[in-house]
Amino acid sequence: MSPPLDRIDSDASLPSQADVVVIGGGVIGISAAYQLARKGHAVALVEKGHVGCEQSSRNWGWCRQQGRARAEIPLAREALRLWEEMQAEAGRDAGFRRTGILFLTRNSEELAAWEKWAVIAREQQVHSTVLTPAEVRERQPGLADDWVGGLYTPSDGRAEPSMAVPALAHAARKRGVTLHQGCAARGLETAGGRVSGVVTEKGTIRTSSVLLAGGAWSSLFCRRHGIDLPIGLVNATACRTTPGPEITEGALGTDFYCIRRRLDGGFTLALRGRGTVELTPDLIRYARTFLPTYRQRRKGLKIAFGRAFFDQLMRGANWSLDRPSPFEAERVRDPAPDMALVEEGLAALIASSPELKDIRIAEAWGGTIDSTPDTIPIISAVDTLPGFFLATGFSGHGFGIGPAAGRLAADIVTGDPPLIDPAAYTYQRLVDGRPLAPVGLF
Repeated sequence: MSPPLDRIDSDASLPSQADVVVIGGGVIGISAAYQLARKGHAVALVEKGHVGCEQSSRNWGWCRQQGRARAEIPLAREALRLWEEMQAEAGRDAGFRRTGILFLTRNSEELAAWEKWAVIAREQQVHSTVLTPAEVRERQPGLADDWVGGLYTPSDGRAEPSMAVPALAHAARKRGVTLHQGCAARGLETAGGRVSGVVTEKGTIRTSSVLLAGGAWSSLFCRRHGIDLPIGLVNATACRTTPGPEITEGALGTDFYCIRRRLDGGFTLALRGRGTVELTPDLIRYARTFLPTYRQRRKGLKIAFGRAFFDQLMRGANWSLDRPSPFEAERVRDPAPDMALVEEGLAALIASSPELKDIRIAEAWGGTIDSTPDTIPIISAVDTLPGFFLATGFSGHGFGIGPAAGRLAADIVTGDPPLIDPAAYTYQRLVDGRPLAPVGLF
């Protein structure tokens, strides 16, 4: 079941041309379109389903700097500023609030890593506080567990995924972006070795610049054009509870469950580091690249074999652009939630916070996370195809850093001075054989 999501209208007609075409109506694509239009460019955004319908509305709703990999801290810091700016321009509530994020742990090694991370973060103007057990008890007196410590970042925030991307879409439309839902991009046209247009199911848009922000669908789209893009897909589960006492006004993460206070008085709840990886031909194709990451995270992952393997095998990557594409066959990726994880999470939350004993699960849903081998996103030009750019592979971090990722992508597309140093996000790192940084805080 998909979570509730505000809906917006599409523009009536597809433009014959645009300065930039953005493919994908999630938080990254919408934010990039907004920033491109703000720079004065004519922008058309095409989305096979509807705005925010996949992972952008299925995530936890955390907007955090805390615990980001060193390379992502500058982007996360800028994102919080842009969340406020874009929400204000939209004139609609995206649910964004700076209410702080608190992580708790029972593991002394994890606490030591947080202490090291807090020093690195402070050098980048992110101020987080490492808490002692006594300070944890003072901050969260109702929790029953024995914690060895915590990490608190008061400047972090939260937003409502069901409201946020549609609200940002209104800001983009105010800037002149045209939005086209139910309009799958089938592929690219080229001339003279560079991008010359985007073929959609509703017609072709002439353009010299295309930004692909297609999330879980990006690798398939790229392969149609002979571009290798190692992306792994992880099906994750989240749920919302009925209203209950406000044990936190922001977000609270533990070594097992994670929660975020919702505007409706309940909590969004999920289990940390848990998910299902579907065995597919793509997974086999990129197995060697992803092996180090899998070894680090295998305790929380299940491997599933089923219909996805055969669907991917049969559809191939050479469809004709004048016929329906795989993106029209599956408008909205809507994996089933893992109800065993939902029940585990609720039981753990209530055991840890007895005052929540009366809450229940109101709704559960699944979503698909597009992950890179080093869990750092790609925000980059593709040098082998001038005019083609990527903003994808956000590895479960896309919602919170989305506004800044969109700004950085817009800067790269236009050749303007970048918001931050984009070196860590280059596409080339994934395909040129260089050793990738290990997954983690540092």
